[in-house]
Amino acid sequence: MATKKTKKIDTPIDNRETFVSIQKNFADSDIPVSEKLMTLYSLQQVDSDIDKILQLRGELPLEVSTLEGEISDIKVKEQAVAADIEAFTTRIAASKHDIVECEAQIEKYRSQLDTVSNSREFDSLQKELENQELLRQIAEKVIGETKEKILDKKQALEILKEKAEVKQADLEAKREELSTIVESTSEQEAKLRAAREAYVAKIDARTLSAYDRIRSSCHNHLAVVGVYNGNACGGCMNTIPPQRLIEISTNSKMIVCEYCGRILMNPEKND
Repeated sequence: MATKKTKKIDTPIDNRETFVSIQKNFADSDIPVSEKLMTLYSLQQVDSDIDKILQLRGELPLEVSTLEGEISDIKVKEQAVAADIEAFTTRIAASKHDIVECEAQIEKYRSQLDTVSNSREFDSLQKELENQELLRQIAEKVIGETKEKILDKKQALEILKEKAEVKQADLEAKREELSTIVESTSEQEAKLRAAREAYVAKIDARTLSAYDRIRSSCHNHLAVVGVYNGNACGGCMNTIPPQRLIEISTNSKMIVCEYCGRILMNPEKND
């Protein structure tokens, strides 16, 4: 009876996986373990070189982004203040129109006073005159108060513009500084990123996911390290047991530091 071949089922990648959890599957490949380890180590070296380039930029990218956001916020505030000034200007124009209307009505009622035939009509016209005079005074008061508000808004707008100019000058200086650094390292960075892509293409998705996760969790971004000073992990500096040192030296299997979870290998063994 023919034996059925069992098909390996690929489980979904868990972003919480580390080298410890994938260690048992690392050797299950057509590519020799030593070659996979050297590829991982080469990827780590390239990533470390890219990190050095990014460190040259320091906080500049973040500072540039922050300044751009601050300037954008100031521009929004400027637009809001300018809209307020426009609304106040419209209010003044409307109040001036109301004053013209009031004065026309006052002139009309005054002329009618000369032709009244009785006290009742006279009292009615006097009341209308008083109302129109009151409306005119209200409109004049609105104009005065609104003009003060416009002055306040213009002062606030001037402050915002001055603040924007200062930040814009700072932004341009930082952009220029960042551009100089990027330009001086762009060729080297392009080569490193091309090399990175080549190494990444040789690494399975599960291992790469664990590599990226451990790199991001370590302060020095080292996920793959060699032995330090003959007997210590090159990442956390904790002592490695002698038996483990022998296994590491041969690159025949994945060895993970029991203290920090980094993968340990021998970068000098190329065969």
